[in-house]
Amino acid sequence: MTAGSPSRLLKREILTSLPAEWSQDPAPELQRLLAASRTKVVVLDDDPTGTQTVHNVPVLTEWSVESLRHEFGAGDPCFYILTNSRSLPPEGARELNLEIARALKASAAMADRRITLVSRSDSTLRGHFPLETDALNQILGPFDGVLLVPFFETGGRHTIHDVHYLAEGEWLTPVAETQFARDVTFGYRNSNLRAWVEEKSGGRIRADEVASVSIEMIRRGGPEKICEELRLLGGGRVCVVNIVNGRDLFVFVLGLLRAEAAGKRFLYRTAASFAAARAGIVPRPILTARELFGDDHSAISPQPSALNSSRGGLVVVGSYVPKSSEQLQRLLADNRTANVEVNVRALLADDLRAGEIERATQSVNEALEGDQDTVLYTSRQLVTGSDPVESLSLCRRVSESLMQILDGVTVRPRFIVAKGGITSSDVATKPLRVRRARVLGQILAGIPLWRLGEESRWPGMIYVSFPGNLGGPTALLEVVEKLSGNREICHRTS
Repeated sequence: MTAGSPSRLLKREILTSLPAEWSQDPAPELQRLLAASRTKVVVLDDDPTGTQTVHNVPVLTEWSVESLRHEFGAGDPCFYILTNSRSLPPEGARELNLEIARALKASAAMADRRITLVSRSDSTLRGHFPLETDALNQILGPFDGVLLVPFFETGGRHTIHDVHYLAEGEWLTPVAETQFARDVTFGYRNSNLRAWVEEKSGGRIRADEVASVSIEMIRRGGPEKICEELRLLGGGRVCVVNIVNGRDLFVFVLGLLRAEAAGKRFLYRTAASFAAARAGIVPRPILTARELFGDDHSAISPQPSALNSSRGGLVVVGSYVPKSSEQLQRLLADNRTANVEVNVRALLADDLRAGEIERATQSVNEALEGDQDTVLYTSRQLVTGSDPVESLSLCRRVSESLMQILDGVTVRPRFIVAKGGITSSDVATKPLRVRRARVLGQILAGIPLWRLGEESRWPGMIYVSFPGNLGGPTALLEVVEKLSGNREICHRTS
């Protein structure tokens, strides 16, 4: 953290010091403006966990003009495109965003639809910024502003006085003081988002050039003042948006909808909460075990549930963040699963890799055939390279090895849970060959559950894309228990 940056604060003290929330309900006018708009909200998700705030919407893993044109003509309020760009080196991420932007421009023109574009990334600020928004602006711009909204209430990510915080118990910790800021590829030093933009842009965008919508403006001025402020933006100026809770978010969205109705165009770099609010998706309760197994299963899908199979389910853990490792250990300690550890150093050694893949594949098949819920996980010692690019390359090699193991799994699991962003994306797009899935909702708060499309390797399968940095210590165990039908846990929180 840089000198002069804030230290952690008592959550109750800072929240009580803020102005009272905007008293008027923004929902009626917000829904009216959304209904009158001809724009389609398109979310480019740099890993698949960004669907953690929506339900009953499609997610695509490919972006042919034909597929996109179909989505523009469908009745869904939005659709997601899984880019997995967070796993790519900078130039690869740039080229991918350019490619998708060109396809979106062509397909939207054919369908005579306008695009509201959300570049969804990490609520703890890891990802290719401003590289990705620069690439999107090159094809789909010019935009009047790039709005930075990393607020994510379920994960305890709040922005106050331009500083982004992570809620941990009774404390608000500036994100630069958390383990996320020490990420080997996307690390950073600043919690103040204006300074963070300067840092990430290499000084091209100075902190004093970054605009800000304050929490005071949202709570005292409401949508009218927000609209006035946003209408002043021009030339693609970056603007930090301070958000503390869901009411703040919807008040802000109403203000920006007014600004958009007046002709302003914005590009959004956000966490998961904003995408749902901008698309007008009303939150639904956590999916219950009865919905997954019981008589009202049709509430989430008309298809027969793959969970009725007698085979074991499969959990794949590739994420190395401390929260993932803690959750994995709690699951393993419960002694209810068959556990297959993959030695990462063996995967990185040319003479050992093939044998390790064969051993793990055989073990997984035998466990699933024996009707056991099975955990496939990488050894917990993180192996890093000499620089971020080499570290990312090593991560890719490990992930590719995991995908080879899953390619060799011949027994269809009852369900699959993939833990970690890169892991979730790779499992869906490679061994499962998903091209289109539907987000049914969340199995626990912030943890999305999909049903795979007919074109996938195992049509109709339940697939959980579990963020690496979310959930309490027992969250992974709770998900497995719920999918295994052992007990109803829908009212438990992590």
